[in-house]
Amino acid sequence: DIEVISNASCTTNCLAPLAKVIHDNFTIIEGLMTTIHSYTATQKTVDGPSAKDWRGGRTAAQNIIPSSTGAAKAVGKVIPSLNGKLTGMSMRVPTPNVSVVDLTCRIEKGAKYDEIKAVIKKAAEGELKGIMSYSEDDLVSTDLNGDNHSCIFDAKAGISL
Repeated sequence: DIEVISNASCTTNCLAPLAKVIHDNFTIIEGLMTTIHSYTATQKTVDGPSAKDWRGGRTAAQNIIPSSTGAAKAVGKVIPSLNGKLTGMSMRVPTPNVSVVDLTCRIEKGAKYDEIKAVIKKAAEGELKGIMSYSEDDLVSTDLNGDNHSCIFDAKAGISL
């Protein structure tokens, strides 16, 4: 038997462990999350009316559609020390599976990108094993189809300001 337990959206489940590790080690002052999100069943296969907004009624498989997301706010509910510190938006893209969470944050403790990668790798191999994974492979979205992790940290895709 396979049991699936989900406390939130895929975006929230991806963002929460990443934000927790960064916050626990470097203290997030504020952060902006953008998700590049595969289309969902709520979107249209052809242009048509949407109760939510005009953009939501546009063809999912042919458009990049800016949208809202509650993922950043939801993280603040499960990690109270991040409440009010994160905000976010979504871009729905014409791919059937796998989404990206891009987190840009200002941290209290200055850190080089290699230091950030090291604490994320340690968490992925330790306390968050099975939830978060760490990769230095040259991945694209289809490489992640079927992966069970909520959060896959792509070390080569990140940068530090």
